[in-house]
Amino acid sequence: MNTSQSRFKTSIKKILKSKWIKWLVILIAAILLFLFGLYISIYAGFFGKVPTIDDISSIKQEQATQLLDKDEKLIGKYYIYDRQPVKFEDLPKHLIEALVATEDSRFYEHDGIDNISLMRVFVKNLILQDKSAGGGSTITLQLAKNLYGRKNYAFFSMLINKFKESIVAQRIEEVYSKDEILTLYLNTVPFSDNTYGIESASLKFFNKSVKDISINEAATLVGTLKANTYYNPRVHLDRSRDRRNVVLFQMKNYGYLSEDSLAYYSDQALELDYRSFNHDVGLAPYFRAEVKKQLESILDTLETPGGEKYDLYKDGLIVHTTLDYKMQELAEMAMQEHMSKLQAAFESSYGKFGPWETNRKLLESEINKLPQVKAYKEKGLTDQQIKDSLSIKRPTDLFTWQGDTIKNISILDSLKHYLKFLNTGMLSIEPTTGAVRAYVGGVDYRYFKYDHVSQSERQVGSTFKPFVYTAAVDDGLDPCTYFSLSKVTYTDYDDWAPSNSGDSEEDPYINYTLEKALSNSVNTISVKVLEEVGIEKVIEQVEKLGITKEMPEEPSLALGVAEINLKELTGAYASYLNKSKSVTPYYITKIEDKAGNVIATFKPEIAEKQAFSDYTRQVLLEMMKSTVNKGTATRLRNTYGLTNDIAGKTGTTQNNKDGWFVGLTPNLVTITWVGNDNHSIGFKSTGMGQGANSALPIFAKFYQKLNKDNDYKSITRAKFEKPSNKVLEDLDCEPTKRDGFIKRLFKKKDKKKKFN
Repeated sequence: MNTSQSRFKTSIKKILKSKWIKWLVILIAAILLFLFGLYISIYAGFFGKVPTIDDISSIKQEQATQLLDKDEKLIGKYYIYDRQPVKFEDLPKHLIEALVATEDSRFYEHDGIDNISLMRVFVKNLILQDKSAGGGSTITLQLAKNLYGRKNYAFFSMLINKFKESIVAQRIEEVYSKDEILTLYLNTVPFSDNTYGIESASLKFFNKSVKDISINEAATLVGTLKANTYYNPRVHLDRSRDRRNVVLFQMKNYGYLSEDSLAYYSDQALELDYRSFNHDVGLAPYFRAEVKKQLESILDTLETPGGEKYDLYKDGLIVHTTLDYKMQELAEMAMQEHMSKLQAAFESSYGKFGPWETNRKLLESEINKLPQVKAYKEKGLTDQQIKDSLSIKRPTDLFTWQGDTIKNISILDSLKHYLKFLNTGMLSIEPTTGAVRAYVGGVDYRYFKYDHVSQSERQVGSTFKPFVYTAAVDDGLDPCTYFSLSKVTYTDYDDWAPSNSGDSEEDPYINYTLEKALSNSVNTISVKVLEEVGIEKVIEQVEKLGITKEMPEEPSLALGVAEINLKELTGAYASYLNKSKSVTPYYITKIEDKAGNVIATFKPEIAEKQAFSDYTRQVLLEMMKSTVNKGTATRLRNTYGLTNDIAGKTGTTQNNKDGWFVGLTPNLVTITWVGNDNHSIGFKSTGMGQGANSALPIFAKFYQKLNKDNDYKSITRAKFEKPSNKVLEDLDCEPTKRDGFIKRLFKKKDKKKKFN
């Protein structure tokens, strides 16, 4: 041994004998002993149960309930966590490669814990202070965290959770294959916008199933896993694109992409096709809300094989509905196009003197309904204090047809803003079954939750008249019976004297047939027809049509003073296309559990008996065709150029509060309503508020769009059945007849009488 070696050994011995080295060794040993003891105690369950092999073998995750249209296209979901599971076969190869390259390059080599990666992190991160070394977490460790979450402990919380996850990760690797682990991971990992699972994320950000996403789309979604808020592509598009390119670079590094492919994909723009499944936005929100109500009631009557109740938000149910996805899109587009223009005209007609600005009684009534006012009164605030509080300005989200905005306004300003808005309801159903194909409950569900299809009851105006005429014809009244246009004052009803549209006085010596009177919506004749057939028979007829609302027993019934739900009205009108039988509009066809087992089915509800004869049905259908071809709905032909076979009826209520249109085509019944939610606010003029102007255009624009789509030929090109010869003969008469000289001589222009 040479001198230098001897000196080195002597130095080592001195160092080992020094006190600080001994204490360092003792400290390290103590730390290791502590860590070992902590690990054993965690393993033994002293810090809460660690999932066993059996627990892991029967992993059950909360899954969103899916709502599908009639062709099984996703409409929306009900969930606490937005999650839809997929099978490994549905995961594209490039998605798996992107995930492994970015999150766990040694995934196929370790048993849940990557010791080499942990050593690298220890050396680079802790010793060399290299923050780019990463965290050493494997996909399996992340899965353990996703499945069982983390708990807060008083001390060493992160360390305890990490140890737990390492135990669970190794058990996961014992139970599941690598492919199964990847599938579990991608089905549970959180993505941006509170979205759980790759399928939900793919549908939300790219409007396609995960099996169809491209390399760039896969890289984008994988990129968000590093920090799903920071790299949210909806909010931070450029940032997300940069992160996507990092993922692509990692794929190249590990041999999944060539250099040329990396250059090609990295240069591409990041394009989203975002679809929110938030309950308040997206397609058909009113329909989804109504279906949810029905589902909650239905699920109360069902049990799982284990005897438990189904959970709408967690059990991954699959609900098949009657809605037509594309038709719903067209209906919403038609509504938005018309209502945005009508709203502008409505506000312009009032100028600065709209009732939402100048009607003090109306404003005070609405103010007193505010929950804030009720709360202030309970606290004992004076009227002035309440007014001052309501006048404080603060940033507020506002709906406008030009786009949502934020303004610094008070609660009072916000009240006035929303009071002025017109709203709408629209329902399209298949007449032979009642299957709902399109459902628009209002202009925007985020700001107007009240549903004008299922909840609202409004006066139906002249859309009630066909029921009066139906009762009369079915009772034997000849369609060519003539009735005078002249006014009648009914002395036993407070001298009530119904007048015709615009209160213009027509020639009292002119008489109309039933067809002419109905197609031109003549009020005076409708009341006379009601008088002829009798109120009781008309009410009986309405009940046969499935309308459950109690009808007022007065002559004004003929003019539609009854408040009827749009849904019931649509089901009643279906009878004119369904062999005189009404239907109940329905939404759900069947419900499946997450395994695809059918747990409930639903059939159309069709009236057992005819509400009227086939003869009556054909006569009324011909009369309503005349409404479109020669009467109050001619703008369907003249303005909108529709050549479809259409029958219809317009409706306008007193003081122009409600506008209606009923559109009948051989295979679709559609009814639209327009008005203000506050019954005190109507249109300023009949020209603007009449159903032909306020409600009909939604139907017209809807059918213009249907006509352009070849998928709807069975609806747009369908023809009405040919009426029988008897019907044609009975309707073959001059539509108008003028009284002769003698009759004119003795006829009173202003007749007064009691209602029979």
